[in-house]
Amino acid sequence: MRELSSNHQQEWLITPIGYIHSPYKQKFGLARQPGLVPAATARIDLCPQFNADCIRGLEEYDYIWVQFIFHATVKEGWLPLIRPPKLGGKEKKGVFATRSPHRPNHLGLSLLKLERISITDHVSIYVSGIDLLDQTPVVDIKPYLPFVEAKENAAGSYAQPRTLLNVQWSTEALEQLSLYGLNDEFYQLVNQTLSQDPRPAHQHDKNKIYVMHLADWDILFLVDSQVVVVNKLRKHVEV
Repeated sequence: MRELSSNHQQEWLITPIGYIHSPYKQKFGLARQPGLVPAATARIDLCPQFNADCIRGLEEYDYIWVQFIFHATVKEGWLPLIRPPKLGGKEKKGVFATRSPHRPNHLGLSLLKLERISITDHVSIYVSGIDLLDQTPVVDIKPYLPFVEAKENAAGSYAQPRTLLNVQWSTEALEQLSLYGLNDEFYQLVNQTLSQDPRPAHQHDKNKIYVMHLADWDILFLVDSQVVVVNKLRKHVEV
């Protein structure tokens, strides 16, 4: 077997350039891919050493590639074979044939819509269509170039669009929405997130009430066939 060169044996240090501030506080309910929940907005705060010079010209693009660390799964290690949720958790695929967070270097890549940039004492980049947990470390940002990166007829294997669920709200939940002064953006965020069916592949009990932590709220819901019913909202309390 050919020996690896010293270059191949070297370890590379990657440090965050900033952090995500996201309404998704836990993995349950998190959009499984970028762009599926347009109402999911977030802010990337760059670290102080990355000033306005670093993003000069970025506002000229509609979308950006954001490379990040799957920080919530680092301690879980990685697996050579993965059970993708889209396959019902029954069939295994190689880790490099999936977008699982359980990767050797725990690096992720998301294509996000660039909404605006704010420069105060630091640089803040506002994005939408996110699939990132709160406090996710960002390690790089690149502009999206549609003329070379959009491949409309490329094969996508098992990763195909899923049928969206119909989201309904109970009278109590709608009253709470108004009582707590939650705006239409939050309403759309809940609807778009739940329509993707956040339940694990093996949990399809129509009598089970699920709890999704979104922003500062717990969303209590159940699913019966193709319908999601939001039962009620409650202020999230850290245990």
